Formats: sequence, structure tokens, C-alpha cells
Amino acid sequence: MNPSSGFLRFLHIILLVLAFCVSDGAYVPSDEILLDCGSSSEAADADGRKWLADSTSSKTTLTSKDSTPATAVFQDPSLPSDVPYMTARIFSSESTYRFAVNKSDRHWLRLHFYPSTYNGLPPENSYFSVSTGDGITLLKNFSAYVTAKALTQAYIIKEFSILPSSDGSISLTFTPSDKYNASFAFVNGIEVISMPDIFDQPAQLVGFSDQDVEVGTSAVLTMYRLNVGGQYVPPNNDSSLSRTWYDDSPYLYGAGFGVTFAAGNDLKLQYPEGSPDYFAPTDVYQTARSMGPDPKVNMNYNLTWIFQIDANFTYIVRFHFCELQMTKVNERVFDIFINNRTAQEQADVIGWTSETAVPMHKDYAVFVADQPGEDQIWVALHPSVSAKPEYYDAILNGLEIFKVSDNAGNLAGPNPEPSALLAEAELEDDQPGFESKPNGKLHIITRAAGGAAVASVALAIFLVVYQRKKRTDVNDSAGGNWLPLYGGNSYTGNSTVSGKSTASSHLSNLAAANCRYFSFPEIKKATKSFDESLVIGVGGFGKVYKGIIDEGTKVAIKRSNPSSEQGVNEFQTEIEMLSKLRHKHLVSLIGFCEENGEMILVYDYMGHGTLREHIYKSNKPPLSWKQRLEICIGAARGLHYLHTGARYPIIHRDVKTTNILVDENWVAKVSDFGLSKTGPTMNQSHVSTVVKGSFGYLDPEYFRRQQLTDKSDVYSFGVVLFEVLCARAALNPSLPREQVSLADWALHCQKKGVLGDIVDPLLEGKISPECLKKFAETAEMCLLEHGVDRPSMGSVLWNLEYALQLQESFESGNPVADEGAVKPASAAGDGDSFVAGSGTGEEADALTTTAVFSQLVHPTGR
Repeated sequence: MNPSSGFLRFLHIILLVLAFCVSDGAYVPSDEILLDCGSSSEAADADGRKWLADSTSSKTTLTSKDSTPATAVFQDPSLPSDVPYMTARIFSSESTYRFAVNKSDRHWLRLHFYPSTYNGLPPENSYFSVSTGDGITLLKNFSAYVTAKALTQAYIIKEFSILPSSDGSISLTFTPSDKYNASFAFVNGIEVISMPDIFDQPAQLVGFSDQDVEVGTSAVLTMYRLNVGGQYVPPNNDSSLSRTWYDDSPYLYGAGFGVTFAAGNDLKLQYPEGSPDYFAPTDVYQTARSMGPDPKVNMNYNLTWIFQIDANFTYIVRFHFCELQMTKVNERVFDIFINNRTAQEQADVIGWTSETAVPMHKDYAVFVADQPGEDQIWVALHPSVSAKPEYYDAILNGLEIFKVSDNAGNLAGPNPEPSALLAEAELEDDQPGFESKPNGKLHIITRAAGGAAVASVALAIFLVVYQRKKRTDVNDSAGGNWLPLYGGNSYTGNSTVSGKSTASSHLSNLAAANCRYFSFPEIKKATKSFDESLVIGVGGFGKVYKGIIDEGTKVAIKRSNPSSEQGVNEFQTEIEMLSKLRHKHLVSLIGFCEENGEMILVYDYMGHGTLREHIYKSNKPPLSWKQRLEICIGAARGLHYLHTGARYPIIHRDVKTTNILVDENWVAKVSDFGLSKTGPTMNQSHVSTVVKGSFGYLDPEYFRRQQLTDKSDVYSFGVVLFEVLCARAALNPSLPREQVSLADWALHCQKKGVLGDIVDPLLEGKISPECLKKFAETAEMCLLEHGVDRPSMGSVLWNLEYALQLQESFESGNPVADEGAVKPASAAGDGDSFVAGSGTGEEADALTTTAVFSQLVHPTGR
């Protein structure tokens, strides 16, 4: 036979095989470089994968003035293989690896670190940064020693997804940190493997229905990759993408573990025509976790996972689904929540795929603001009641969380804090009243790392103890035994739901006496059995219904649901507070219902809803500047009364535009007292308590010191003032980084003298320059860093009233009197009265002009 014809036949067979693989959805990487750093020869790891020596590899060049190969002095028994971990490349100055790759593909970049003693250098001295040739910062002041110790792991793997430079190369520069003496950089292994573009579709930004996030050219860091309901999946079981999938059980919150199950041997996965099979391995789609068979149990808890992450980044949360049991639409339908925001309503896997055993995935994006305590992502599933499915259940097969580089090209986060973690682990299970420390943030940042068994056990311990700690707060204890659900935007991360009980079991006799008690049949009648057409708002507590009581009185009825981030603490506090307070500019509570496992609050119906809906993100006519001023003044009067007009000062703790309501006469009222706290007495300067509040409004000093004063409300009100002036949200993650926080951006513009550039365009030319100056100065003073420097709410009120006079004179053309002629507001004017325990027994004249509650329209609650 002609040798050339034999070769052609062989080549033809190879092409047929490749064509079959491509048609079958398999991915074949064009680049696959595994570099054993510090090694002098090629070697294979325990999975049989071949690693090239960085000193002899023809695919790699190393540019370095001071680099040396080294061998670890000790091999930890938990290392999966001596390759690539027992050898390392040590850098004492800036050094660069360069890899020649296919420039049209994204690439996995995996960095392997085993912090051990090399060439006599102690591992605790190693702090360094890693960046790419395109200016992407992958790691900054990174310590593999600190990270491994914090996670009780022997080795660390960092997995990135990056694009090559335009010249078809990937460059990695290792730079020892100049912040630490005798610091050095090192790396044990580097993987550079081309990958399919698994980020080709935009992900909807949770909480913003009209905004998507595209990864595009951004770099990505794998934070978590979990085989939900299944076991550890090693890289050699994940086709050619070599990913590692971990058990999800260490990340489950509370006792709600659900049940796990696997596909039968006769059930074969069916990939849709043209759909690739590389998004997750078969092992992931053939196992799952569901809530369980009991619908009553399922309706009273969420299937919840908690993940520690780095704040001030956008994350892609990828859900992998494959229905293994159901065969028809609307058999199993559930809602998906991320950080207590609804990511997906009525998720029905069969509805998406039309058949059983069809793999699929869904991506959602979430921005985690750089706010106190916000270093977690909560993922929760709950049966969808509105869909009325056949089974009240939820299912998940796999979960991945990716961090997206910011506008500056940064992916680096802080090192975890081993001292804090060790302190947590030493806590006894029954230790009561342990409050969180201001500087004790936990950065349990588990990447796609090795040591799966050790890491899973360690993280399970840490997360359980951490959550137990966060649930024990002497100052905010409800005294009840409630089932914890998933947390949300409140910084405690806790949630509770009431079981069956009576009003007297949780409320003081005084509170119960000052509020009307509604039976559950009365509530059902008022809402026509909770008719969905009567829903006027959805918040963190639950849905809000417009109702009719007493043959014609309009009311707003706030009903808790099992998925609520809030619970009995807030329910009880709201009743206790509002049963004692009466003021024209505070809400008035009509009554409550607590039976059949329900927690329901009843308020007077509020004609014009929340302040926020009249400023932006609604179709309602915008308010004039004078109307906005009057509403701010009304809210200031309500807060001023809370701070000074009652027997004891009361700190609201959750001042924001959704908690300022407007009645049919445009009278502003402060609402939602679920987080309120009695303030310090004459002998105290502050109240020590765990941090609670809302994104964008939280007093930074309160967070740092956990010392609550009335000036914390003043800070939040300053954010409200700028929100009213600029007609934008307190936090907007779609804006450039420096503009995300309204407080920071408004202060920056104020100091630069360009505040007018960010004022609501609808107000252009309609604000008196003197009024704008006074208003802006007042808001600026509210946002001062130190609470002692901020004005009291009485002073804020005085300044706003003066600003209103300036505006009125501007509109009428009459000059205003000088500032000294304006009389400051009294502490207890305008119908103030403290009913219970005030000694007056008086009620305000305007008891009928009451408000509804915090989440009347705002869809996300706290």
C-alpha cells in the first residue's frame, strides 16, 4: 500500500473523529499548558496529567532577574499529588511568565500555591501581587500562607478566566509586596487552558429588571463551583475543561438541608440540538437537592446557601438545572432569591426544557456594594405559591459563582483573617450573648481550591459557628424560639418566622391594650381572602394588601410570608413602638393579627405611597421642589420627635425614602419601626448593638464602632436629602465605581462646587440658589464622618424650614428675613404625644391622618 495513501486514510479518520466530537457538543481546547514551576523535568500528577518543567518548556518564557527553583521541605499528607506542589519558583523581584496561545479563545488560568518553607524562606513572609500584561490585577498583597491557614487547607488554587492580549499571549507578572520586609513571591503550578466562551450571554442584574451584565472582555475569578446534592467531582471527570466541583453541604444554612437524589441508571441526559455539553459535567446534572416531600415543611423554610465573598464587585451566579423526576409543566415551581431580592419568579425547569433529563443553566448578576457587613451572597429557593404547582418543592443540580473584574481591571480581594476564624471555632455552642466585633469581618473566601474534604469540614464548622454567633445578640433578642430563614439586606443576615402563637405570648399587655386585635377571619374578609388584585406592594416582610374594615374604612394590611427576611423581632418591635407613639408625622398602627402561624399588621391606607415613587422609577408626576422640601420637613419633624419628644429617645435605624410615606394631603410620615431601638439614657453616650440598616444609608461610624446614637439617623437622613435633590437611588451599581454610592458622589460634587451637575434635571431653574446652597450644606453636615460633628435633627429641621422660606421668597419675589428671624421647631409640636408611659395620656389631633409602612411600594424591602 502506498504510504502516502495510508497517511491520508489515517488523517481522514482523525478528521471524522473530530467532526463527530464537534457535532456531539464536545469541546477540544486549542491550548493546554500545565507548568510545574521550579521543576527540571516533565512529570505527571495523580490524575495522569502531564506537567512541563518551567525551565525547559518551549511554550513558555520566563523573564526574571531574581528567580530560583526550590523544593518544599515537607509534603503535607493532604496534598493530592507531589506534582506540581513539591516544587516552586521563588521570585525576589518582579518576574514575568509569557505563554504563547490562541488569541481568539478565552483561557482558564489556574495558579497553584503550597505555602511551605522553600530555600529556608518562611512562608509567612510571602506577600505578593499577580497581574496580567493587559493590566488585570489578579492578586494583590496576597498571602497563600494566611489564606491556607484561615481555610485550614494545605494548598490553594485560584482559577481565573481571561482573554489573551492582542498579540496572542498571556503574561503573568509576579511582584513581591513592598509593604512587608523580606517579602517574596512564589508559585507551584500554572495551568493555561483554552476554554469555550461560557459567558456569551448577558445575565440579568437582580433587582434591576431593565439592566443586564455582560462579561465581555472582563476577567473572571471562580469563587465557588458546587455539585449540589452530589459528591466531589475531580478535574479528570470534567471532560476537557478540567474543573473541580465540590460538595454543597458545607454552605447550606440552618437545618434546612432538604434531600438529595440521583438519576436512575436508565435515565440518560438529553442535550438540546446544537447545545454544548461543556457547561457542567454529567455527574452534576445527574444529582440534585430538593426541599423534600412534605409541602407543609417546605412552605415554612427556604433551601438556602451562604457564600463569603468580597464586597464592591459584581458577581455572576449560575444555576444548573436538570429535572430528574417531574414530567409535566407546573408540577414543581419555585422562586429564586439572591441576597433577598427576587431573581426569578415561578421557575419551572420542565417549563423551560419541555422534557425530563434535559440539562440547562440560568445566569443572574448581583452587585455586592462596599457596605458594612456586606461580604456574603445568600442564595435561596422557595416554592412558588402564586403558581399553585402540584408539588410545593424546589430543585437545584449545580451552582457556580464568578467574580467579575471592576472598571479598573481589578479582581483582587483581601486575605482572610485567621485570628477571627480561630476565635469563632473556639466558641462553645451554648455561649449566649456573643456580639459581633467591629473589625471581625470574616472573609471565608473559598475559591475553586484543592483539599476538598478538609475544606468542606472546616468551612462547615466556621459557617455554622459564624451564623450561630450572628444570631445571638442580647440587645436584639426576641426571646422566642423561631425557625431561621434566609437573610437579606439587613446586616445581621438573620430572619425568623412565627409559628402558631397568640398575641399575649410576645407583646406586653400595654402594647396589646393600645392596639386592636384582628382575628384571622376578619383579615381574610378585609382582603377578600388575600386576593392578588388587592396587592399594593411587596417588601421584605411580605405582601401588602389594600383592605376594607368596619364597613368602609380603607386600610393597608401587611402580611408576613415564610420567605420573609424579617420576622418576629421586627413584628414585635413595630407593635411595641407604634402602640406608644402618636405624632402627625409618624405612622399610626390600627392593629395586628397573630394566629394560625400568621403575622399581620394593619395600618390606615396611605393615599400617595412612598416618597421614593414620586422622585424616580415610577410613572407618577414628579414633585415640585417646594413639595419635596415640605415632605423632608415633615419627615424631619417625625424623627426629631422620636429623638427628643418621647420619654426615652428612640433611634429609627432604617431611615430611607421608602420609609417616608405621604398621605392624601401630602403630609409626610415616618414608617417602619421594626429595627427601632431605645436610645441612650442621660448617663450613656450610645447604645452598643449589632449593626442593622439598609444599603447606602448606613452610618459608617455606627458600623465601625457598633455604637448607636441618634446621629446615625441623621446620617441616613442626609442620604435621603441628596436622594430627593438628585432623584437617584442611594446605590446604583450600573454607574461608574465612584458614582455608585450617592452619599460619596454627592459629597465629592459638593466639595468640587459642581453639585448642580447632578441635581434632578426636572428641577433645573426652579430652585432658589440660596435655597439650594442651604439645603446642600445641611445634607453635607448630616454626612460628616464623625457623629459628634453632625447636627441634631432639630438643627436639620431648622435649616430645612429656613430653606423653604428662601424658596417661597424666590417663587413669590418677596425677600426673606435674615436667618435669625426663623424660629426653630419645638420638640413636641405639631400634635406630638407619647401615649404609653409618657405621663400625658394625650393623643394627637391628627390620628386619622396615618401612614402605611416601609415596603408599600419598594419591592426589595431592607
